Amino acid sequence: MCGFLALQMLRGAPVDPERVAAMRDTMRHRGPDDAGLRVDGSVALAHRRLSILDLSPLGHQPMSNEDGTVWIVFNGEIYNYVELAQELRARGHVMHSGSDTEVIVHLWEEMGPRCVERLNGMFAFVIWDANRRELFGARDRMGIKPFFYHHGDDRFIAASEIKGILADPTVRRAPDIHGLSDYLLTGFPMGEKTAFAGIRQLPPGAALSLKDGQLKTWQW
Repeated sequence: MCGFLALQMLRGAPVDPERVAAMRDTMRHRGPDDAGLRVDGSVALAHRRLSILDLSPLGHQPMSNEDGTVWIVFNGEIYNYVELAQELRARGHVMHSGSDTEVIVHLWEEMGPRCVERLNGMFAFVIWDANRRELFGARDRMGIKPFFYHHGDDRFIAASEIKGILADPTVRRAPDIHGLSDYLLTGFPMGEKTAFAGIRQLPPGAALSLKDGQLKTWQW
């Protein structure tokens, strides 16, 4: 279990690293072994790590490709990462770690959003592609790993837990009546709803893309 957080300021304002670190650290219990933060102007990726695969510092996140143009924060486990790593090396990709996280980065370089189709496992992750100026996120087929997000007027936030999003003081704390109704009837909010207004969950087997301020979601 790890925890991730991604923040993009939609009007180009710079990210406050200290605020993002504080938001990330509300999820310290998900990843007590390590903490990471990457800021690229108006975009930040943050991570709390529970070391499972590649226990060395090479498994630190956020993790990038060779030239630092693609960055990822990832929670989960990719079961076929060894086979995928062999394929990617054969195509000329340089792998610096024994981590399944790094495989996703290089698959993105090869396939873009379709990279999820090759992943066998449980996962939730966010990728920042600096060349495309695109933020991409995805959740596994069964929705085993959590993925919550807030799309406001001036910022987009994604996180492994709602508390990471609510740690941003600009996010309004208000109930979602329909989400709470679902919870009382079924034990959990259904579809994309949560118990909080303005905070959604990415459905199982879904992906999202944020580019030029436009958010798109789809079932992959």
